[in-house]
Amino acid sequence: MRHLKKEWKLKRTSSHRRALLRNLAISLLEHKKIVTTVAKAKALRPFVEKIITRAKRAVLREKNGQLPAGQKIDLHARRVVAQLIPNKAILQELFDTIAPTVLDRPGGYTRIVKLGFRRGDAAELAAIELVDWGAPQDGNVSLKKAKKKTSKKTTKVTKEKQKVKTEQPQVETVEVVEAKKVEEQTSDLPESSPDVKDETVSNEKNLEESTEASPEQSSDISPIAVDESKSESNNEETKN
Repeated sequence: MRHLKKEWKLKRTSSHRRALLRNLAISLLEHKKIVTTVAKAKALRPFVEKIITRAKRAVLREKNGQLPAGQKIDLHARRVVAQLIPNKAILQELFDTIAPTVLDRPGGYTRIVKLGFRRGDAAELAAIELVDWGAPQDGNVSLKKAKKKTSKKTTKVTKEKQKVKTEQPQVETVEVVEAKKVEEQTSDLPESSPDVKDETVSNEKNLEESTEASPEQSSDISPIAVDESKSESNNEETKN
């Protein structure tokens, strides 16, 4: 009977499972976040947190001066952790950067976030990460919608578009162009010759009067010509 021996077997032997957890722990301490299956993440969580707790206690002993005489570093803790994490660079990062940032945290150094099912074998995925290096999810969450931040690039683009619109020439109609030409012609006339303008105005008036009088004259002449033609025709008839 396996009483009080609850652990994740992961369908592996003890040696295979131990090697798997070591590799997952090394990658988690290196990258601060990894994506794996939910079962492996739950098996890795207590394994990594025990290692971090041992490193944290060693750092506290080093700061408080609780080491044996003549020692400045807790060699025993480093050797025990080195048996589980045989990578020297990760071991140094654990004791130099990770453990000092976790001194005030009483456990719970990791977080598991489920990501859904994997395409292919439909395995349930999860992301396990260190809390102090992940996104801030602790505390109250504001329900207010965040305002959209306009980047400098978008503002520059909008300003350039407005400048282009203002700089575009306006399309003029034919009437406006003709009116401008007439104004230019009138403005080209010299200001010191008012007699020329008066003569042009008088000529225009005379032309208008002649055009108005021409239909009256034609109406006066036409009945006389008709009477003469009638009298000539009557004289010819009497002679005959």
